[in-house]
Amino acid sequence: IDFKGVNMVINYDLPTSAVEYIHRIGRTGRAGHTGKAVTFFTEDDKPLLRSIANVIQRAGCPVPDYIKHFPKLQSKQKKKFIKKPLARESICTTPECFLKKAKRKVKTAKQNFKEKKKAKEGKNGSKLQTVSKS
Repeated sequence: IDFKGVNMVINYDLPTSAVEYIHRIGRTGRAGHTGKAVTFFTEDDKPLLRSIANVIQRAGCPVPDYIKHFPKLQSKQKKKFIKKPLARESICTTPECFLKKAKRKVKTAKQNFKEKKKAKEGKNGSKLQTVSKS
């Protein structure tokens, strides 16, 4: 899919290979335009970083020295990461203030529903009759 006008890509999880990284960041900089890519990584991602850092460096972009000195990933490890990527916790990019606001709306809606239900039961309560079988 080609989205026109994408000038930044944010990777919240590190791609499992350099090829996948190139594919993801390729959404920016199409047709001669420039773009930026930001990739977050954790300590667990260290084995995957070196191959991606090599791609970044070959493209002429700066790479921090500490990443260049990470050990190379062996082919067995690469296959393992491709078959079974790292398990991650859920990531939420919605600001907390919006989440709280949505929670308040739901809470208010539930309270209004309960109040309407009680009011309706109060009106119909005197009209309800029980029928007994004899």
